[in-house]
Amino acid sequence: MDASFWHAKWEKSEIGFHQDDFNPLLLEHFGALSLPAGSRVFVPLCGKTRDILWLLESGYRVVGVELSRVAVDQLFADMELQPAISRTGPLPHFAVEDLDIYCGDIFDLTGSELGRIDAVYDRAALVALPATMRQRYADHLAAVTGRARQLLVAYEYDQSLQDGPPFAVGADEIRRLYSPHYEPTLLASTEVAGGLRGKCPATEHVWLLRRD
Repeated sequence: MDASFWHAKWEKSEIGFHQDDFNPLLLEHFGALSLPAGSRVFVPLCGKTRDILWLLESGYRVVGVELSRVAVDQLFADMELQPAISRTGPLPHFAVEDLDIYCGDIFDLTGSELGRIDAVYDRAALVALPATMRQRYADHLAAVTGRARQLLVAYEYDQSLQDGPPFAVGADEIRRLYSPHYEPTLLASTEVAGGLRGKCPATEHVWLLRRD
């Protein structure tokens, strides 16, 4: 799965993965990160998620990275914001007060460009990646954020019944991917109402990743 797959999804508005409301798991479990107001939260592969608005309204600063320029433009348009656009590193930088979005490949984003990160909220990034890319992603994310604590949402289902993304990423894989950097703790599990895309039973797991 390469960049052209995601560019085509956004250009054709095939974005069934986008949620029109705040993610209820974010609202219920974000407090587990124990972040003071003003903390800076990184949202990888952010699309135009409305969860960014919730984080801003809750008093946090947000930084995201998104491959698609279409998604970035829609994100700011939906919030009726006009960002300043600059480029001091490998990726274009879109900025308004308390919100920074980098447009491009997350693997091109450096820690120095990203700056200080207090926590990561990953609802749709890990599960968007095929198995061959997940370890590289987990290692890169830990490196560029200085192993900032994470709230991670992952799906578990019978992958033979449904193609990803979102891909199934079970507990054993979560621990294998992240144990070099964190102590993963399962916070909650909830059944996906109606199944994944109405095709197969699925469970969403919420993980807290902290340094061991």
